Amino acid sequence: MSIDQAAATLHRGGVIAYPTEGVFGLGCLPDNLVAVRRLLDIKQRDATKGLILIAANAAQFDDWIELAEEQALPDIDLAVPVTWIVTAARQVSELVRGEHDGIAVRLTSNPIAKAICEAVQSPIVSTSANLSGQAVARNRAELHQQFDSLVDYIVPGDCGPSSGPSEIRVLSTGEVLRPH
Repeated sequence: MSIDQAAATLHRGGVIAYPTEGVFGLGCLPDNLVAVRRLLDIKQRDATKGLILIAANAAQFDDWIELAEEQALPDIDLAVPVTWIVTAARQVSELVRGEHDGIAVRLTSNPIAKAICEAVQSPIVSTSANLSGQAVARNRAELHQQFDSLVDYIVPGDCGPSSGPSEIRVLSTGEVLRPH
């Protein structure tokens, strides 16, 4: 039921808070630029920084990324979630990719986040549930306190199987931009 409600909210152009591998996230459909702007406003995030997209499977990124012929997104590592910087498809809005040529993408291992992506048949934006420069909501009580009045739906469930934000690496070089 909660996955259906999250999907309906996203399809209506809403913004949700939901559990991810290591922290609670804020999300919307990345092709709804009104929702992306609203999410950036809620988070008070500079649009030039770019956002992460998560998906249930690599095929959901087909319209969002361009991989070289020999490249593929690595399989999910349950111990360390990795967000990959890859070349963004030409049509990806600057609101999603920021001032970068690349885009940050992650195959999610969190069962709730994965089910949401499957239900909407799309990747979703995934940015940490915090106001820019402030601590991430660490539990459901903090999440509700900070975001009840700001988002359209808070998806029940727990973060996991990891803890903390994902590692960020450049796919083409393996360079680590943010360690786990």
